[in-house]
Amino acid sequence: MSTPFLSLRDLKVHFSTEDGIVKAVDGLSFDLEKGKTLGIVGESGSGKSVTNMAILGLHDPRNTTMDGEILLEGKELISASESELEKLRGNKMSMIFQDALASLSPYHTIGAQIAETYRKHTGASKKEARARAIEMLRRVGIPQPDVRVDDYPHQFSGGMRQRAMIAMALVCDPELLIADEPTTALDVTVQAQIMDLLKDLQQEFGTAIIFITHDLGVIADIADDVLVMYGGRCVERGTKKQVLSAPEHPYTLGLLNSMPSLDGPVDVPLSPIPGSPPSLLNPPSGCRFHPRCAFAEKVTDGRCSSERPKLEVAEGRGSACHLTVEQKRELFSDYAATRHN
Repeated sequence: MSTPFLSLRDLKVHFSTEDGIVKAVDGLSFDLEKGKTLGIVGESGSGKSVTNMAILGLHDPRNTTMDGEILLEGKELISASESELEKLRGNKMSMIFQDALASLSPYHTIGAQIAETYRKHTGASKKEARARAIEMLRRVGIPQPDVRVDDYPHQFSGGMRQRAMIAMALVCDPELLIADEPTTALDVTVQAQIMDLLKDLQQEFGTAIIFITHDLGVIADIADDVLVMYGGRCVERGTKKQVLSAPEHPYTLGLLNSMPSLDGPVDVPLSPIPGSPPSLLNPPSGCRFHPRCAFAEKVTDGRCSSERPKLEVAEGRGSACHLTVEQKRELFSDYAATRHN
């Protein structure tokens, strides 16, 4: 059996604060192959971005404790030195941030920022790096790239800035691309263009992509596999079709039912998940979703509040829930039917 390109094993990321230890990620495992896209979905504070910052080694070691394994082509990253990580960042792995305007320097031109990244990792000359920056701007669909290369970030529209961020992330042909909600602030037309661009570039370069979002509609468009996070843990995983068509965890079902339906009655109100995400300073015992779960009382002996459900995964499919398969089949179908009637 071949070694996965990226593999996380029981990753824990804890932050020390004045109020105590924040268990931002608490035992996360997954694999990702080249040419595939893993969608990580969940509410704010579920641990999505923390996970991917850990992969890139961007957490402050002074107040961060990380355990477990992060393996990139078999190389362990948690124990890697900062100099080793610097060689990998931007070269082997790269990231597209949510807010391009905040991520780009206002004092330097778009072209200069892309060229600097290329020169740092390849040792190219200024002339070669500028030519590469123009080539990348053209590849991501920036009109007149030989002119726009000398523009500043504020001279680009939101969609164009995001394209420029993608150009910078891909300038060294990284094998792993992490996209942290890169389309959240964009209108739906530009969002669709960015999705198509990422898919085209992935097909061209065979890049492995981790796509972080809270939007299941975006996941349905771009992901091959889906990992649902809640309270710093994975509660469900599977292929896009499995997770979106037949959810196995009450939290995933709640996310799906909180979305407007395009084929159902227009007067049916949305069904938001009651309550708020848990505090990771003092998370609930047992299943972290149980205080908000509509089905917790269906589980005998109060196990939802006392016993952490195991994430049983078979052939990439699994969920962490105490409900039996028969209970899920009955309760979930009834719940969905109630919403659409």
